[in-house]
Amino acid sequence: MKSTPRFLKAVVGSLLLSGAVQASAADQTILNTSYDIARELFATYNPTFEKHWLETTGKTIEIKQSHAGSSKQANAIMNGLQADVVTFNQVTDVQVLHDKAKMISADWKNEFPNASSPYYSTTAFLVRKGNPKNIQNWGDLARDGVALVFPNPKTSGNGRYTYLAAQGYAQKTFGKDNQTKIDDFLGTFLKNVSVFDTGGRGATTTFVERGIGDVLITFESEVNNIRNQYGADKYEVVVPKTSILAEFPVAVVAKNAKKHGTEAVSHEYLNYLYSEDSQRLLAGFNYRIHNDVVKAEFADKFPEVTLLTVEEIAGGWPKATKEIFKNGGKLDQLQRR
Repeated sequence: MKSTPRFLKAVVGSLLLSGAVQASAADQTILNTSYDIARELFATYNPTFEKHWLETTGKTIEIKQSHAGSSKQANAIMNGLQADVVTFNQVTDVQVLHDKAKMISADWKNEFPNASSPYYSTTAFLVRKGNPKNIQNWGDLARDGVALVFPNPKTSGNGRYTYLAAQGYAQKTFGKDNQTKIDDFLGTFLKNVSVFDTGGRGATTTFVERGIGDVLITFESEVNNIRNQYGADKYEVVVPKTSILAEFPVAVVAKNAKKHGTEAVSHEYLNYLYSEDSQRLLAGFNYRIHNDVVKAEFADKFPEVTLLTVEEIAGGWPKATKEIFKNGGKLDQLQRR
């Protein structure tokens, strides 16, 4: 009989914890709406914040979690999901909450340090033990006979980072002016995709539980967490020398928080992510962090990588969205080849 996946066990634990908090009738409740693969992170972070909030204010707080692809989450909020805070993996999925719905501050990027991104990551590869296809860099992903799994860039910020990282590699390899070779590489890369799941956790399930694909492409944090939880005897992590800077922006959903009377606790919930203890927790989940003290403690954990920005690769998120990811854009054109 198939056992419960280890990822799900942490989720079950968080649900049990939530039930226990409910039973104690917390003074306030907030909803953190987050990206797909952040379940375990926030199931661990939330109790530490609950303790911090109780010690500093004398009040209790219940924190609820909602997880899916960040673009789907943004749409859900605009359609009525009562999120107090968002912890996403792409700037545009936060920005749209202001641009289309005026639900967050226009100045949200300046509300917290590091452009409101308390931690960051990059895109990396998970391969099966022994690395049978000898995957070392992005160029290997466009070879014949290499089957890829990563989230759909149409529905997942994780997937968009993957596409842009591949584009950045192609630009660096062939030159930004050589659009024909860049497109040829990206077209072959996309043809090698076996499954486009809607979110990062679905892609993980496809690769790990269903055994599909030679390479899972996802955040460095996720590939390391999978290897740690499922065993280094089954999987290996490959971090390419050049990849992309993946920011994880956060914001208070001001419209909802004001309505719920949770503005203060919502702000502190996100601000506490920058504390030394929280930065240490984040690093423990294999995210790269900003705190210099904690960074030094985990220096051996994160290999040196040349991190290209979305601005360097595609001129920024608005331009990338318009030219690449919108319906009929470059992504669709390459997939129709």
